[in-house]
Amino acid sequence: MGAIWSTENKFRKWMEIEILACEARAEMGEIPVSAAKNIRERANFEADTVLEIENTVKHDVIAFLTNMNSYIGEDSRFVHQGMTSSDILDTGLSVQMAEAGKLLMQDLIRLRDILARRAKEFKFTLQIGRTHGIHAEPVTFGLKFALWFDETRRNIERLQHAIDTISVGKISGAVGTFEHLSPKVEEYVCEKLGLKPAPVSTQIIQRDRHAEFMSTLAVIASSLEKFATEIRHLQKTEVLEAEEFFSKGQKGSSAMPHKRNPIVCERIAGLARILRGNALAALENVSLWHERDISHSSVERVIIPDSTILLDYMLHLMNDVLDKLIVYPDNMQRNIDITHGLTFSQTLLIALTNKGLSREASYLMVQRNAMKTWETRRPFIDYVLEDGEIMQYFTKSEIETMFDLKKSIRNVDYIFQRVGLGD
Repeated sequence: MGAIWSTENKFRKWMEIEILACEARAEMGEIPVSAAKNIRERANFEADTVLEIENTVKHDVIAFLTNMNSYIGEDSRFVHQGMTSSDILDTGLSVQMAEAGKLLMQDLIRLRDILARRAKEFKFTLQIGRTHGIHAEPVTFGLKFALWFDETRRNIERLQHAIDTISVGKISGAVGTFEHLSPKVEEYVCEKLGLKPAPVSTQIIQRDRHAEFMSTLAVIASSLEKFATEIRHLQKTEVLEAEEFFSKGQKGSSAMPHKRNPIVCERIAGLARILRGNALAALENVSLWHERDISHSSVERVIIPDSTILLDYMLHLMNDVLDKLIVYPDNMQRNIDITHGLTFSQTLLIALTNKGLSREASYLMVQRNAMKTWETRRPFIDYVLEDGEIMQYFTKSEIETMFDLKKSIRNVDYIFQRVGLGD
C-alpha cells in the first residue's frame, strides 16, 4: 500500500498521463507520430531532481514537467499542450485511489472468509445475548460471526461502489471546457488507464467523489471498531468468553505479570477515530470556490494516503485477531447459568398470554418471580413451579420445556441460510 503513495509512483502516473495524451493527439493527426513515439521512448524523471526544482519554482507539476522534458528534447514542446495541472494531478490521484481500493478489497474479502469459517465453527455454541450490557436471551457465538460476516459483505459492496465512483479522469483543461483539447484525448487517456471520463468537470474532478471514498473507509473502520469493542468486552476477566491470542513471550503489563490485555482490539478502536476524522476533512473539501481553489489539495496529500494505509493496517490486524481468536464455550455456558434461568422470562410471558391472560397480568406474574431470583440467586424455575397462580395453567413438564435452551436456537439454521452461510 505504501508503494502506491510513493513519490516515485505518483510521478510515474503523471508521466504516463502526459505520454498517453500525446499519443492520442498523434492518432488524431495533431502532432507528429514520430514525436509521440519519441516522447514514449525518452520520457523519464528523477524524483529528487523534481523536488529540488520544486523548491525554486514552488509548483509541483511545473517542476515535474521541467525535469521530464529535459529527457525528451525538442519534442517536449508537445507535452502538456492544452492541459492544466489538475488534468494530471486528479487523473493520477484517481488511479492511485482505485489501486488502493483494490488492495483494501483483498483485505475485506479475507475478513469475510475468516468470519464465514468461524461462524460455521461456532454455529451452535450457546452464548448469552446482552442488551444494555445485561443478560437478555440465548444466542450462539456463530450468530455473532454471521452478523459481522453480513456487515463485511455490505462493506465490500460499499467499497466497490466507492472504487467505481472515484475511477474517473479528466483531461479537459483549465475550466473543464476542452477549449484547447478534443474530448477524444480524455477518452483515450481514461480508457488506457482503466478510468471513465468525468461527464462534466471544472478544473478538477469534483470532490464529492473523494468524500464518498473516504466516508466508505470510515464506515469500514467503524465496523472494525464494532468487532473490536465486542471482543474487548468478551475478554473482561469476569466474562472471558473470547480472548485475543497471546503469543509465547508476550508481556501484558510492565507492573503486573499476570495481565493478558486486548491491546490489538484497543488499537483498532482508537485508529478508527482517525479515519472518521479524515472522512470529515474530505467532506469539508467538497465545497470549493467557483471552478476550483486549492484548499483541498493540502488536505488530500495527508488524508488519502494516510487513510488507505491505515485501513489496510487495521484490516490486517483484525484478520489476525479473528483468525486466532481464542474462544471459551465453557465460560459461555457458565455465564448463561449465572442468571439462574431468568433469560426464559419472555417464553413464560408469551405462554401465559396464549392461555388467555392479558399481557399486563402475565407480565406481573412473571416479574414477581424474576425479582425473587435477582435477590436470592435461587433458580427462576423453582419460583415458577411454586407459584400456584402460574401453575394452574401448566404442568411441570410444560414449564421444563419452556426452560430448554435448545428452543432458543431452533432457527439458527434458517438465519445462516438467509445470510448465505448454509451448507
